[in-house]
Amino acid sequence: MVAGLLGAVPPSPHHGSHTAGQEGRGGGTPAKSPVATGYGGAVSSVDADASAAGIKVLKNGGNAADAAVATAAALGVTEPYSAGIGGGGYLVYYDAADGKVHTVDGRETAPRSADKHLFTEDGKPIPFAEAVTSGLGVGTPGTPATWEKALRAFGTKSLAQTLRPATKLAKRGFTVDETFRKQTADNQDRFRDFPATAKLFLPGGKLPEVGSRLNNPDLARTYQQLARKGTKAFYHGEVGRDIVRTVRKPPVAKGAERTVRPGDMTARDLRAYEALSQQPTRTSYRGLDVYGMAPSSSGGTTVAEALNILERGDLGSLGEKEYLHRYLEASRIAFADRGRWVGDPAQEDVPTRGLTSQRFADARACLIDDGKVLESPVAPGDPRDPQECERGDADQAAPTTYEGENTTHLTVADKWGNVAAYTLTIEQTGGSGITVPGRGFLLNNELTDFSFVPVTPGVHDPNLPGPGKRPRSSMAPTVVLERGEPVLALGSPGGSTIITTVLQTLTNHLDRGMPLLDAIAAPRASQRNSARTDAEPALMNSKVRRQLEALGHSFNRTAEIGAATAVRRLEKGRWRAAAEPERRGGGSAMVVRPTGR
Repeated sequence: MVAGLLGAVPPSPHHGSHTAGQEGRGGGTPAKSPVATGYGGAVSSVDADASAAGIKVLKNGGNAADAAVATAAALGVTEPYSAGIGGGGYLVYYDAADGKVHTVDGRETAPRSADKHLFTEDGKPIPFAEAVTSGLGVGTPGTPATWEKALRAFGTKSLAQTLRPATKLAKRGFTVDETFRKQTADNQDRFRDFPATAKLFLPGGKLPEVGSRLNNPDLARTYQQLARKGTKAFYHGEVGRDIVRTVRKPPVAKGAERTVRPGDMTARDLRAYEALSQQPTRTSYRGLDVYGMAPSSSGGTTVAEALNILERGDLGSLGEKEYLHRYLEASRIAFADRGRWVGDPAQEDVPTRGLTSQRFADARACLIDDGKVLESPVAPGDPRDPQECERGDADQAAPTTYEGENTTHLTVADKWGNVAAYTLTIEQTGGSGITVPGRGFLLNNELTDFSFVPVTPGVHDPNLPGPGKRPRSSMAPTVVLERGEPVLALGSPGGSTIITTVLQTLTNHLDRGMPLLDAIAAPRASQRNSARTDAEPALMNSKVRRQLEALGHSFNRTAEIGAATAVRRLEKGRWRAAAEPERRGGGSAMVVRPTGR
């Protein structure tokens, strides 16, 4: 199905709406559209204001790196519960100048004082809720360093220039929608415990009304300070001092003092932070080269392993039941291996090459039986020396731990052929709940992605805390090349469901021939080496669910899984941007110069 991906492009039935409202209406919020096709570059994100910020930079001569930073900065304004300079993320970037894929690891880090007992007391894990809403769960942020590193390595604009659209947006405000109001409502009890958070997101002590405008003058001033002084203001200056003070003694409302644990971040931790350049993961899939994020993220290795497992079958010729069964079982196996082997490679021996090898995948693929379901937790195999049929050691099987789902992803392409896939986060919705007073941004609770204690007693867990260590992530920004040219880039929020969202979207598009928007919109299921598979209502209500249950699958109904964005290269320099039509309120796809089909 994927041969000649740069050639014929299946039409999408959704093309008709792609030009509406792209420039905004009277300077207000641009209208959302899930698909756009045209020339000059493309941006796709969850938010119309953010996508418009990226498009503005492209129109002003910036490239994909410049536009990615501008879009991310705007998301820090309009999606503050998902992303911002108080968090971290991962960037995968195709550089047309050298024809190579590069990555930046901007994951948050634990304090240098941290050890494997960071989240335990008397040998037992502390309550998860106490870690989530605390200074203890806050990692040293990596987002500003990621922006600086990306601009220096690939960009053509300064940090000040790329921050300009977001700064204006923070000053004038954005329009509150149903999704933002609901996210605020879900967090209002813990937001009220922090006066700076309540002042910003509960104006007048009330939930913001849908249709009202919410501005953030403190964040505008913080962005202006970064524009003038660079990230030194963040990692070596007054912004950093405010962060450390907030983490070490969270400013809480009266009565909440005893429930909010302090953290141990220091100015030294901030000064020592570095966004890392590293080699991407790479695997060949049906003649295409699929590049992803290497550890500390598990996204690249786990997507690659699952694709390699699926490589030996013709998914395009299978029926819905058979396809979904193979996809779910490949995910189940890949997550078994992820849990045993992936952690921060600076402190763990992570066999990245083995996990992404076709040899290891072939050894694991033998576990899949088209007539029945594997029993979870599946035991991990050994990618260092795979045997002919690698069934693993049942005593080392480990279930997948919880990860917050409210991340965000953006995808950008420019007229020169550069492509950026960038996933960023502050962990769960609202992060730690703690806003740095006077600075206008929430701090992450990313350290809760560590295992609090070993997932399997007596078995080494590569994701325990450590000094300066990066917690394992599932973020999976992905870039696909054909004959050395970028043809597709995508990613998604969703915690550990990010991996399955990217995998299912890829196979829907590449194997099953779905147009890109349809591949994104299709009902999702997510199997992560657990006894039950999460599934969206459209799949739960279909006959294929009963067919899969007859094979032994069990399902949990979940409202939605992920919120993908993507760009696809077409013929003659055109790009197609695509985003979710419905999930999380729908996304926003834009191009510089729209065209018809």
